[in-house]
Amino acid sequence: MKHSHRLPRLALLPAALLLACTAAQAQDTAPATKNAKNLGTVIVTGTRADNRTENSSLTPVDVVSAQLLKQTGTSELATALGRVIPSLTFPRPSAADTADSQRPAQLRGLSPDQVLVLVDGKRWHPGAIILTNGVLGRGSQAVDLNTIPIDAIDHIEVLRDGASAQYGSDAIAGVINVVLKKGAQGGDVSLSGGQYSAGDGRQWQGTANAGIPLSDAGWIRFTAQAGHQDYTNRAGPNRLRPQDGITQRYGDPAVTDRNLMMNGQYDLGGAQLYAFGHYGKRDTISPAFFRNLDNKNAVPSIYPNGYLPLENADSTDRSLVAGVRGKTSGGWRWDVSGNYGGNRVSYATSNTLNRAYLNDFGTTPTRFHDGILDAAQQALDVDIAKDLSVGWLPNDVTLAFGAEYLRQSYRIRAGDLPSYYTGTSGFSGGAQGFGGYQPANAGGHSRHDVAEYVSLETNLTDRLGGSLAVRHEDYSDFGTTTSGALAGRFDFTDRFALRGSASTGFRAPSLAQQFYSYTSSLYFGAGNSLGLPAGIYNTGLVSSTSPIAALLGGEPLKPEKSRNLTFGAVWSPVDGLDLSADVYQIRIRDRITLSSTISTTSPAVRDYLAANGITNTNFSGISYFTNAVDTRTRGIDLVGSYLFDVGDGANLRSTVSYNYNKNEVTDVRPNPAVLDALGVSFKRIDRRDQYGLLADTTPRSKLIFNWLYTNGAWSLDSTLTRYGSFTSYNSTNPALDQTFDHKWVFDLALNYTLDRWAFTVGADNLFDTYPDRVIAANDNNGTLPYTVFSPFGFNGTYVYGKVRYSW
Repeated sequence: MKHSHRLPRLALLPAALLLACTAAQAQDTAPATKNAKNLGTVIVTGTRADNRTENSSLTPVDVVSAQLLKQTGTSELATALGRVIPSLTFPRPSAADTADSQRPAQLRGLSPDQVLVLVDGKRWHPGAIILTNGVLGRGSQAVDLNTIPIDAIDHIEVLRDGASAQYGSDAIAGVINVVLKKGAQGGDVSLSGGQYSAGDGRQWQGTANAGIPLSDAGWIRFTAQAGHQDYTNRAGPNRLRPQDGITQRYGDPAVTDRNLMMNGQYDLGGAQLYAFGHYGKRDTISPAFFRNLDNKNAVPSIYPNGYLPLENADSTDRSLVAGVRGKTSGGWRWDVSGNYGGNRVSYATSNTLNRAYLNDFGTTPTRFHDGILDAAQQALDVDIAKDLSVGWLPNDVTLAFGAEYLRQSYRIRAGDLPSYYTGTSGFSGGAQGFGGYQPANAGGHSRHDVAEYVSLETNLTDRLGGSLAVRHEDYSDFGTTTSGALAGRFDFTDRFALRGSASTGFRAPSLAQQFYSYTSSLYFGAGNSLGLPAGIYNTGLVSSTSPIAALLGGEPLKPEKSRNLTFGAVWSPVDGLDLSADVYQIRIRDRITLSSTISTTSPAVRDYLAANGITNTNFSGISYFTNAVDTRTRGIDLVGSYLFDVGDGANLRSTVSYNYNKNEVTDVRPNPAVLDALGVSFKRIDRRDQYGLLADTTPRSKLIFNWLYTNGAWSLDSTLTRYGSFTSYNSTNPALDQTFDHKWVFDLALNYTLDRWAFTVGADNLFDTYPDRVIAANDNNGTLPYTVFSPFGFNGTYVYGKVRYSW
């Protein structure tokens, strides 16, 4: 196994010099007046005005070009963003029940479902998977960014501020708005491929993007993408059975995916008809844990050398947005749109068996259909805006208002009987690796929300700009909430400005958090150690409003509420040098987390349940989602870039971006009184969540240096990233906690253009950096040598090549 290399200190000297300047790839300077020159891309995120640029925004917005995303070696959108935006992390869980098939992205170390994802300003749908294992983002049902092809993107705007007052639920940490390519002109085809230096993880991807004119009145663009990657494996041999060699798989899954994205527009004369949509298929195969011949569930007659169950997530993603927009003769801008999006994940487990089914019927399948998760949303939006002239103000006031109807649904479909069958033999039931969803878990749920908003934005003077927004929501399941936001900016000179914002926000509990249910069953025979009557007993996750949960302290979930404060400065001391700094604080009340397991096996609990009408309970333990904690997030973003004229037509753009972010749990709700009365030993959340997953298991700091040297047809792109230290916490035993040291990761790519052709060769993680090894007590007898919490994974160097033809 390869070891990490420490970067020579001399190589860090230019980075240390640039740190004083600070940076990210796109940031704001210069006054926002009607006479000001345009000093950047016009932005549409966090504002309803049609003339705000990234350099005049009232709140911090990063604008990331498609070219910048393509300069990374990865084909994954979330991974590319994580290498550009220091406040965004993209952990890479492995061996976690297909959590690696829809990996979550985090902004400012908060939950993946606390960042809102838009595509061309329209709310994008979440994935169907809810993370319930011990991974970062545990308990969240997040948007799957990797379904969006990079080649379909013109640029991405990342708003690093609370935005519930503008966009509604989920925008506590910020907003990621993916802006698609437009127009009929131009297109390209590309092919890329590579593999890891360890010899595995070989992958390829082909893409094509092109526009087609629709007479003289419109256009339509298509982006097609197809690819495959082999799995990687960094597992070690089992110390207890070294004679078996390496039998476990631990790394990235095997993935085959195909995506088609469409974006079009047609001029109706005074209005525009527009539409965009996506269809994608992703087939992911992830490993469970190897069953060797010492395992009680080994069956040598079927698997003479043991077996590794493989978990297959077959994901289908679909979306369509269609609308009409225009501008009246009186200057009113209007937009009416309909929005559908959904994700369906079908689970299967292969290379496995059901031990109880084999015992009772003499045979067992080796591949099981485990069930289906399905999440969908439909929305109808009406947005209206106008720039109003107010006589006593030097600039127009942008008045915007609108309404949204949002319907969301979530469904679980049970697997086939052999996938969850338990029987009464005492052998383990359910498919080994991942038992199927039982009929008791199945069901469908839906809700709707009606929202209205109004906002005002203007430059009160030629140097002072401000905005005010209010949004009211009425959810059918938990009631009403109102959010507000106030932002301002003062330009002292054309080169220096201060900006700040204060806002309240919320996040509605997802339907999956309210109703997701998964149980596993085990037969306890007569005379068992728990003193229970012989029978089948379940343990698992239940709805907090189910009868058994309600009796044991479960309550209907409430929305998370936040208060966001941001204050910053932007400075352009000389032409070509842009600097910004923003400090922030986010307080969140009633954060939704997954509780610890509540044991239901004691006589007191069983008598209590029986006395309240649950006489046939077969649960030995349950957990549920709960508004368990309050948290506080404090941090700073430093952003800066400088363009050097090297001479002879060459230039060097140096950028630096830094984020320091501290999350901590400030309050934990008391245990439900009924559990204390019953003598149940219970903590509402365990220490792994309290100190780790909600706090210090995400690195507090991330520093990115990028140098892009261009000379004629040649360019050299290099990125140096420092990931700060982080700590993995054990659920119950502090002696098993481990702090992982900071690491430097260096990426390098060489590009050459020839007419319409572009060629790239590169290496991500050039120095083959790995995270620290896990201590022996936590490495599963040596089979899992690296932590799933590593912010850059544990695959080592990835070497790749790309070729692109453009027209």
